[in-house]
Amino acid sequence: MTLLMGVAFVGVVFFTSMLSGVFGMAGGLVLLWFLLMMFPASTAMAVHGVIQLTSNASRAWLSRRFIVWRIVALMALGVLSAAGLLLLFNYTPNAATVSLLIGLLPILVWTPRHWFQLDAHRASHAFCCGIASGGLTIAAGVSGPLIDIFFVRSQMDRRQVVATKAMIQVVAHSIKILFYVGAALALSAGEWSIVLLAAPFAMLGTQTGTRILHRLTDANFRTWTRWIVTGIGVFYFLQGVYLLIR
Repeated sequence: MTLLMGVAFVGVVFFTSMLSGVFGMAGGLVLLWFLLMMFPASTAMAVHGVIQLTSNASRAWLSRRFIVWRIVALMALGVLSAAGLLLLFNYTPNAATVSLLIGLLPILVWTPRHWFQLDAHRASHAFCCGIASGGLTIAAGVSGPLIDIFFVRSQMDRRQVVATKAMIQVVAHSIKILFYVGAALALSAGEWSIVLLAAPFAMLGTQTGTRILHRLTDANFRTWTRWIVTGIGVFYFLQGVYLLIR
């Protein structure tokens, strides 16, 4: 990694962490795209997991009083189950597959709410959310829009949604790092130094985004989330198609 790429990486980490601090997702999507340009897919997943773990952990800490811990515990069991299944099938990612999976995610944010009878407050639903979101986090790197469909019928406000999702993703990204630990160990000491240097900027970006979040209304929060995730998803899908054709 050159010095210029290292500086760009730190800047991207700050911006994407701020974006996630506001909307609870979207930032991770942008960061993963940047990492896929720099590293092989498995290595990008590992680095992405480290940065997202830092960003989500700081966001969860800042909003800790809003976390619904019962939901987090049930989803964590689901994430562990998903990781076990992917290990069983010896899953290995590639850039085209990851791009197509992420490109299809925006469909979920436009699906009418009345189509879903899902509620994260129900134990079975929370567990299933853990399996689905955990599997997608490990396979494609992110799962924010998928987690959202389990919250659309809940009475949680935007702060509870962002805080609970952040804690769920702390668990999911921790397990993702372990899943790709072999690829992580392949990075040089210099590359890991830059990754670790970027970690404080992830926390700083999260703090900035959290301040912005408190100024949004619930309606603006949901509207902006839809359009941002959709734009990113379209870009990913087109990239995935291009990679397959090439």
